[in-house]
Amino acid sequence: MGTRYDSGLAEPTSPQRVFTLGTMPPEKLAYALARYSRSPDSIRDSLEWVRDHDSSKFLESFYFQYGHASIADLGHLAICFEGVSEAVAIDIEDEALWDGQARSSRYQDFSRSGFIVPPELPGAEAAIYRDACTKLLAAYRGIHEKVSAYLTEKLPRPVELKPEAYKRNIAARAFDVARYLLFLGIPTGVGQVTSIRTLERQIRRWKASPYAELRELGQETAEACAKPPFVPHGSGEFGEPVAPTLAKYVDPDPYPSRARTAVKLWAEQNLPASADLKTTAVDLIKVTDPLADIVATLLYTVTTRPYRELHELARSWPRTRLEEVLGVALAEKSRRDELLREFRGGPYVYDMMIDVGAYRDLHRHRRCQQFRQGYTWAYGWETPGAIVESGADELFQSAMREAALSASRLSAPGCEYLTAFGARSRFLFKMDFAEAEYISKLRSGVKGHFSYREIAWQMKVRMEEVDPELGRLIEATPPWVEEPLVR
Repeated sequence: MGTRYDSGLAEPTSPQRVFTLGTMPPEKLAYALARYSRSPDSIRDSLEWVRDHDSSKFLESFYFQYGHASIADLGHLAICFEGVSEAVAIDIEDEALWDGQARSSRYQDFSRSGFIVPPELPGAEAAIYRDACTKLLAAYRGIHEKVSAYLTEKLPRPVELKPEAYKRNIAARAFDVARYLLFLGIPTGVGQVTSIRTLERQIRRWKASPYAELRELGQETAEACAKPPFVPHGSGEFGEPVAPTLAKYVDPDPYPSRARTAVKLWAEQNLPASADLKTTAVDLIKVTDPLADIVATLLYTVTTRPYRELHELARSWPRTRLEEVLGVALAEKSRRDELLREFRGGPYVYDMMIDVGAYRDLHRHRRCQQFRQGYTWAYGWETPGAIVESGADELFQSAMREAALSASRLSAPGCEYLTAFGARSRFLFKMDFAEAEYISKLRSGVKGHFSYREIAWQMKVRMEEVDPELGRLIEATPPWVEEPLVR
């Protein structure tokens, strides 16, 4: 029996209570839903109204002028980025309110994709970079061939597995190993579905990026929002622009980079000499002092020190010193600027020195707060066991050493494009227990890449050390449990 309306008020004009809304440009949909929330009209009346009125005037007034930011959350759009570098793809995905996917390096052959040359590199450095990239891709092909042959011999095809499926599985497992030679200059594609509000924040951040490629992409994205969308049939373009008003109001956001530059200068002038604290590859700290955590995180992103060292320093300082660091970070913050993400967190802080490829996979977990130090070759690189077992170790080590040497001859930030997926860097993940449990359980499964399976298992081990009662609740799969032909 349906719901009855016995309030004495007029009954709805239609018994239908749930409506799916047809295709509309995102800005018009946001306008319709915003008007619906601000008037007694039905959604059908609001939609008809919007068809005959200009959404740009409404958005310019209420969203951009009066700051009703939630309005832009009502309009979503799908947008794709093709031929961008892995370095830029990571920055595209570095957004909490984001849904999307990038091309997987686990299932595709990237050896014929070429590479992106950073616009920042001058002619002589660009030549060094091109030569190094070409050699890494040649080694990538050679490693894949050797590891494929090794795995075929080691893992005979089960009777129940069809030859085509077996061949795909072997190739994928070999790519799992060969991808350690891919690098951040490899081109990829990213597709995302997000709100106008989130895209505006992304574009403003991109336009202030140290990467010229990302600054250019920010401008191209704004211009694309002012054009009709691409459709797979017909003329190639159809309908109204998806977000033309957005394109007018996306100036660069200089505050985050300026704040971090100021904090970096403070650190150089005030931090004591590093204690060279040795930590495990996956280290876990349980935060009890939020102020010390914020200061330690601000310093983490502009130094090369482990979080544990910075956190212990911050906890030993008087409150006036902690407030001094906050003052440096907030000095140029305007009323429109959001707090830096370093002010966000969770009770469990994982500081990981892991390979870039593993980070690329774990970076997809956006229910936690993530931070990174600069990409580097300074911590060496991981060597998968199959490299040695297949007889490809000499080829692998030679390629990595030569790439590291070439990267040292390049200026920043262009040199980061030559960072191989196998190179280690520092990454920080802050989360609550539920997210720690989810990542550990999901990423330790037998279908996962062996690099992050080990990391996920270590997350559980560290949790058992810090909070034994909670750690025992995590049902992670040990990395020594393997099903190599399961994908």
